[in-house]
Amino acid sequence: MERPNIILIVSDDQGYGDLSCMGNTDFRTPHLDRLAASGVRFTSWYANSPVCSPSRASLLTGRYPGNAGVRAILAGHRTASGLLPEVPTLAKVLEPLGYQTALFGKWHLGLARGCRPHDHGFAEWFGFLAGCVDYYSHIFYWGMNRGGPANNPIHDLWHNDREVWENGRYLTELITERTVATIRRVAQSGRPFFIYVAYNAPHYPMHAPQKYLDRFPHLAWDRQIMAAMLSAMDDGIGEIIAELERQGVYENTLVFFMSDNGPSREARNWLDGCPDPYYGGSAGKLKGHKFSLFEGGIRVPALMAWPARIPAGQVLDGMGAAMDIFPTCLRAAGGDPAAYELDGLDLWPMLTEGAPSPHRELFWEMQGQTAVRRGPWKLVLNGQLVEGVPPQDAVHLANVETDMGEGYNLKDAHPELVAELTAAAQAWRAEIEERWQRYWLPRLGGTVS
Repeated sequence: MERPNIILIVSDDQGYGDLSCMGNTDFRTPHLDRLAASGVRFTSWYANSPVCSPSRASLLTGRYPGNAGVRAILAGHRTASGLLPEVPTLAKVLEPLGYQTALFGKWHLGLARGCRPHDHGFAEWFGFLAGCVDYYSHIFYWGMNRGGPANNPIHDLWHNDREVWENGRYLTELITERTVATIRRVAQSGRPFFIYVAYNAPHYPMHAPQKYLDRFPHLAWDRQIMAAMLSAMDDGIGEIIAELERQGVYENTLVFFMSDNGPSREARNWLDGCPDPYYGGSAGKLKGHKFSLFEGGIRVPALMAWPARIPAGQVLDGMGAAMDIFPTCLRAAGGDPAAYELDGLDLWPMLTEGAPSPHRELFWEMQGQTAVRRGPWKLVLNGQLVEGVPPQDAVHLANVETDMGEGYNLKDAHPELVAELTAAAQAWRAEIEERWQRYWLPRLGGTVS
């Protein structure tokens, strides 16, 4: 079997309940639904963090965020440090295997020299480096540019490390156009390709072309914008798959899709008098949202298809995580995951042979929160640090196979299990903290900002 082309597609702040093949009913995502039908739909897939930068670092490096050197949302000024080049990315390890590599869309893994996409194996890249831009002006409007006024926004759109201007062009469509054009150019070269398509939809600001808003006149205004943004992205994914088919390479292309974390509530108070929440995203039946280690912050929609190798029509409930993509794709490309320091595990037996998840446990950390899932059991420590969680949920145990919404706190019914999982979570967190202080902070100059 020849090596597959690989396309990783990531949405931004898309909730578990914002995909029609995952149960959403007020709008449809037909192209992603088709992708799910042609391969695997994961129902227990996790981001490795409830926020952008650490989640994306895990996806590209196969490591827990703390072991990749990215534990928090990274700043957006042009000297902000981030993912260091000493950490191998999937793009970097696929290059020597003959892969053509490209990135289109959101980076958010550092703007400083040495931390940009071309420092991590992407031969071509187009998009923005910070975490949040206006969809039409492509301005990073948080204004954290070092050395300038706090309210002075900076333009943030690049092609191969050169600043470019596409004023007035909707960024979701630009990302799609660049991806499609690159597939058209490289598909017949005889070399496999790896393309990372990092949409910023549906991250705020809530911008969408009128033609997409017009599809959903029946929805409340915040939900209408959410649906429009996701429909633009879904159409773009449809165009990408259509181009793979036109070039005759779809059968041998591994396409993976996930959201980087759960839905955001950050924008709910931005406009005076706007309803709460403003953002319009949905975690479906899950508890929590972005920044939270409850399921709504980390359990995300995820799909994978490779028509030549992965049986179609699968729905898998076994645990998987973003960090598993590195070893899984590397194995498919003919590489050796054992040659690299990884926390992720190869999922091929699970995908192709019906094997159970290789994970006994998964762990998360976010500021003061720590969480672990072992089998059906999920323990969240300090979950009350997130807005809206009552103090009695400072220690929260749930059986997420029977209660995926974590609606019942079973800590008092299972004290021995709570003690066991607490010890495991704290030991894992202590290892992350020790390495962070000993290894990463000196290399990051004592700060990640």
